[in-house]
Amino acid sequence: MNERYEYVPHRLLRHLVRDIASGVEGELMAVINENVSDSDARARWMKLAYIRDASGREFTTSIQNVESVSRAT
Repeated sequence: MNERYEYVPHRLLRHLVRDIASGVEGELMAVINENVSDSDARARWMKLAYIRDASGREFTTSIQNVESVSRAT
């Protein structure tokens, strides 16, 4: 496979989540399986979460760092 990425379905898409590595909260916009290798000889795939924070800025983190945020009413 020569593609560099593929979209992955996830139950938390469009939900409020927290990046446990940074503590930043935002909306999970996408989960993408990306080839993060710096070499064409060997692929290294990683599932990255794309999160949009309150300012509108998007950042990535490992999907393993994402947890759901529940708001008390």
